[in-house]
Order: sequence, then structure tokens, then C-alpha cells
Amino acid sequence: MQSRQIRARRQIPVLLGAALSLASPAYGFEDLQITLNGGDEALRTALTRSSLLQAARDDGVADAFEVFTIARAEYGQLIGIFYEAGFYAPEISVRIDGREAADISPLNPPATIRNIELVMAPGPAYVFGRTQLGPLADGTELPAGFAPGEPARSTVIRTATRNAIDGWRDQGHAKAEPADQQITARHPAGELDVAVQIAPGPRLRFGALRPEGQQRTRPERIVEIAGLPTGEVFSPQEAQRAAARLRRTGTFASVAIREAQTPNPDGTLDMNATVVEAPLRRIGASVEFDTEAGGKLTGFWLHRNLLGGAERFRVEGRVSGLGSQRASGLEYRLGAEFSRPATFTPDTELNLGAFIETENDDDFEARRARIDVGLVHQFSDALTFGGGIGLLWERAKFGPDLNQTRNFRMLLLPLDVTWDRRDNERAPTGGFYVRGELMPFLGVRGTDSGARAYTDLRAYRGFGDEARVVLAGRVQAGAVFAAELQNTPRDLLFYSGGGGIVRGQPFRSLGVTSEGVRSGGKGFAAVSTEARVRMTETIGLAAFVDTGYVSEGVFSGSSDWHAGAGLGLRYDTPVGPLRLDVGFPVAGTTGSGVQLYLGIGHAF
Repeated sequence: MQSRQIRARRQIPVLLGAALSLASPAYGFEDLQITLNGGDEALRTALTRSSLLQAARDDGVADAFEVFTIARAEYGQLIGIFYEAGFYAPEISVRIDGREAADISPLNPPATIRNIELVMAPGPAYVFGRTQLGPLADGTELPAGFAPGEPARSTVIRTATRNAIDGWRDQGHAKAEPADQQITARHPAGELDVAVQIAPGPRLRFGALRPEGQQRTRPERIVEIAGLPTGEVFSPQEAQRAAARLRRTGTFASVAIREAQTPNPDGTLDMNATVVEAPLRRIGASVEFDTEAGGKLTGFWLHRNLLGGAERFRVEGRVSGLGSQRASGLEYRLGAEFSRPATFTPDTELNLGAFIETENDDDFEARRARIDVGLVHQFSDALTFGGGIGLLWERAKFGPDLNQTRNFRMLLLPLDVTWDRRDNERAPTGGFYVRGELMPFLGVRGTDSGARAYTDLRAYRGFGDEARVVLAGRVQAGAVFAAELQNTPRDLLFYSGGGGIVRGQPFRSLGVTSEGVRSGGKGFAAVSTEARVRMTETIGLAAFVDTGYVSEGVFSGSSDWHAGAGLGLRYDTPVGPLRLDVGFPVAGTTGSGVQLYLGIGHAF
């Protein structure tokens, strides 16, 4: 904002400011007194927080010349705060040992500084007089406060100007800018007249995307992943989407897409994509424990840029059942995943996956292998859709003495959709999450054909200051259609119990019994509710109630349900809350005492 009619007047204060506490740490000057004559507490707080002298005192600046320089800069620093609050005739006085800082020659600065007095008076509050801003693009909305008679805050002027420029940019005028501005404070009337002229500039189209800063990633792949619509009308939203696509790969630590300074003669505007690549490799591990299923150790190795095109390759191993109370023994899993972004379209990712694993339960033992090829398309930041094809081999033993053996060979057609509107993925305080899965399967060599469906619905609502209390709810449901129970792979059936479904009940403790054989069911439902209370910045408490249901058929035939409840402790860490839950059985016949759960992240 430019104005030659607005200046700060320095006057000796009448009121004495409150001295800072004597218990403060050592400072470069003995005392700083800050006094505001007039104004409200919000203005006082804003001025104190923005004061360069207050910051210098807090930081213990000791050099007298440095303090003197800061004192002379204080006028310009604080006058901007007054403008933001709508005061355009403030009085600011900065006195160093009784002398006004602005009157002391920089050629003869004080050798020592003991006391500094900062005294301010806001003067009269100004309102807008004449307000002129334009021309405006169709559909541009200016802030309601930018009107005659409203408080003349400089922040409102900036917002109105930014909205005017953004309105033109949204219509392709990438170089829209203020061409002229006249801002005049009429002191006797207490009004601020504003006249801002906008120069829209020509309507431009996207030119070439020019990558820079990459070391291992091929430039042509950066262009493919960004998916900038070259030749189409310029759009800030498209530029933001291009940057988001590059960040989503995980290959780059930072991404910035900026417009070239000068358009091309053909009406196109080149864009510069400046990237900083993340470290090539990453390793990680996690630990989970509950008293029934035992401990689980998981580790992974990740390569972020395997072939120079932002491809990810991940190898993961898992050992579970450590210290389990069950007699089923340890379980193992080894898997590998390969992902290639920008396959077919900039928003489509190709995924290849394979794993082998063992699973030992009280009801069955299984050895299985699976291979998948799939595509995931991101429609928006919140909505994704995936589909693919897979092959599953499973050899399972089940029955009263695990005396029945069956081999399953299946062609899988997995489909899934995810709609994630949570405000924070690791510790949500509002919003919702929806995931739906449908997997038709074709059995060969004696394996039944059918389909498996599953849905996971979550919702969050925060209450109080900074959402210190959060109510969270979750509903899960699933069903297996067409296939007979005994002719369905164990991995596709449903159980209830354990940390991800019903806390307080043993892991997979609820199933069904059909023809004397206990197994998972074809119908499943679970409801979980949790109240989370943040006690401090890092410590929180939780109370939960979970309920689960399993049926022999698709919500028909023999069925049973159980429930659990308990309390939890949360400790916030950079990777998510460290969670300790203690659950108790409250309904059903599967309970076996207290269950303890320890892991990273909320239960849902």
C-alpha cells in the first residue's frame, strides 16, 4: 500500500508502561517498557507479538549498536500493525535512555543502552470512504468489509486486491496485476479512500513444462507425471494439480511450479517445475502387541525411484504370533510391490504386487500365495478408484483336528473405491472416510465362484477449543455371496475380535460352526465408538465400545455377536499417536479377560 499522507508521529508518553517481570533471563538491555494508550487487548497483543524490541529482549541481544538499529526499525514494523487494525494516524515513540531513537544519528550511536520505552497511541479508527477496484472478472467476489463505512483494515484491501487478481487468473489471465493504486487517508474525516486499477493482461495458454533440479529422475517422466495440459487455457488450479501429482509420487522432497516471467509470442506461457529429490531409499519397522494374538514385527525397504521414472519398489516382511497365548505358532509373510505413476493418464498408477504367507489359527492352517496387477485412478484429492486382476493359491487344513485339507485356486477381480474427507489422516478431528470393496472371484478345480463385498465407514466430530474432544465412530460390514462356506478360501471369510474390530475380545475369537467345523462366516458387521480427549499437547485419553457380529450365511443361518469396552492412553509422536488400549469383554461368550493393545496410530 502506498500513501504519502500517512506517517507515524512520535510523542513523549504520558502513561508509564508496565515493566516486564524481574524473573526474566539475562537481556542485552536492562528494561523494556511497552505502553499502549487506547486500543483494545487484541491490538495490544498484536503489537507486542510483532515488536522487534520485544523479540530482541527475549533473544538476549547484547550488542548496543544492534539494539539501536532494531529500535530505529521498530517504527516501520509497528505502523503496519496499526494499518491492519484500521488506524492510520498512530503515534509511536521509541526512547532509548530518554532520547527518541529516530533523533539519534546513526553516526553517533549510544555505546550502552539501559532502558527503552515504547509508547504508542492508535489515534482515531478509520473507515473506508470511496472504494474503487477494477476492472473485475465475471464472478469475482470481494470481501464484504471492502465497502464505504466499514473499518478500513489494510488486510481487507489486500484480500480484495488478491480476489480481483485471482478472478482474472482463473479465466486464463496469468499476468493480471495491480497497475496503479491510490490510497489516501483523510484525517479530519477519518476516512480512507482506496482506488486500485487492475491490469488483466492477455489471456494465455499453457506452454511447455520445463523441469529443473532433478538428479536421477528423467525430465520426460516429470512432464508425464505432472500432466500439465499444454495448449489449454491457463488455470492456477491445473498448475496446483500438476504439483500435487509430483508430490504424490513420494520421489520428491519438494515441488514448486512457477510461471515464466514473459509469455511466448504465440500466447503460451511456459512453466518451470523446480524439484528437490528425496533420498532414494527408506527403511522402516513397526511393532504391535496384544495379549491374545501376541506381538507383530513388520519391516520394509523402499526404493523411491527404481527406474528413473519415480517408480516405487517396496519389499516387506512380517512375523506375528510372538508370545501368543494360542498354540498355533508363528506366522510369516513376505511381499513385494511395484508402483508406476502416470500410467495411461497422469492420475492413474500401475501397481504390481505379490506375496506369500502362512497363517495358523485355532480353526485352520493355511499357506497361500497371491499375485495382483491393478490400476488406481485418483479422481480428486479425496476420491480414488482401483481395479485389477489377481491369482490366489491357498492350501488350507481345517476341521476338528485339522484333518480336512483343501486346495483353492482362484481368479480374482478386485474393485475398490475410497472417499477420504478427514481433516487429518493420522489424528482426525472432523470429516469422514468411506471405503468400499467388491471382489468377484472365479474358482477352478473344485473351488466355488462368487463375490466378496466389504465396506468401512468412519466419521469424526470435534468439540471445544481446538477440538480437544473428538467423538469417532466406525461401521464395518461384509459378505461372501454364492460360494459355499466350506468351498471358500479362509482368507475371504470373516471373523470378529481383536484390535481392528472388537477390542476386549480375543483375536478372531468369534466365527461360526457349520457341520461340526468351526470357521469364519459369510456375513459380518461391526460397530465401534470412541471418545478421545486431548489432555495436553502430547497426551490424550480415550474410552471405547466395540461390537461385532458374524453369521454363517449372508446375515442368515447360525450367528453370534460379542462386545468389548475399555480405556486408552495416547502419546503424540511425529509419525502418529502411540496407542495403548486396555479392553474388557462386556457381552458374548468369547471373552477371556483383559486384552492389551499397543501400536502406532489410532484404532480407526
